[in-house]
Amino acid sequence: MKKETILDSFIRTCYDGFLQGWHERNGGNLTYHLDSTEVAQLADIIKEEGSLHYELPGDFSVLKDEYFITTGSNRFMRNAPLDPETTLGIIKIDEKGLGYNIVWGLKNSKPTSELPTHLLNHINRNSVTHNCKVIYHAHPANITALSYTIDIDSRILTRILWQSETECAVVFPQGVGIVPWMIPGGMDIAIETSNLIKEFPAVVWAYHGLFCAGSALDETFGLMHTIEKAAEIYLKAKTVGIKHTITDENLKELAKAFKVELNPKFL
Repeated sequence: MKKETILDSFIRTCYDGFLQGWHERNGGNLTYHLDSTEVAQLADIIKEEGSLHYELPGDFSVLKDEYFITTGSNRFMRNAPLDPETTLGIIKIDEKGLGYNIVWGLKNSKPTSELPTHLLNHINRNSVTHNCKVIYHAHPANITALSYTIDIDSRILTRILWQSETECAVVFPQGVGIVPWMIPGGMDIAIETSNLIKEFPAVVWAYHGLFCAGSALDETFGLMHTIEKAAEIYLKAKTVGIKHTITDENLKELAKAFKVELNPKFL
């Protein structure tokens, strides 16, 4: 049986998200930071000579000469397995960190318009965890709907999620951040999100969707899936009336049992 490459895994993640209903039309985007071993494994498709170069809207010199797999702008996640070379691409950040070259794929396209947010999230999350490889943005319906029903406050959001499904406090003990509605695709929302991603592995864009960070594709997909399911449980329970919930004492017992440290600001 042929071993799955990191590009195969990336394609599978794109399509898995579509099957969940998280990627209507061209909604959502995904980037993966390739290490030197993974770049070597993809050497037969990476073509640097004559590759197209584009400017970045800021200084990303921390990532100079680094490679990323990325989804394309105005491309549909559902098409990733059907036409990966059009839907996806590999970029290399230039030697000054001020631009990038498309070294594979993205036929007649460019990387996602959220590329600045992705790159800043990679930088800031990695500065804390030292192993951030994946930034994933999607439009899960329940977590987006939940953002309409609460104050835009990370503590309020996190407590709702922790109390809605037992595994949440174990999966994301640091909590989940949330930013108010902002215009997507620009540096303002990129900076706002990347500041929160230092503290939280996931950040909700109010009325829009969710960003998740992780060290592997499965881990990051699982984080998004867990948050979305917790939001769904909460909204269903709220509809019929919540009579009891997971208490702070329960959360502390859970943290002790699974040896995780809950964000003390949220207790």
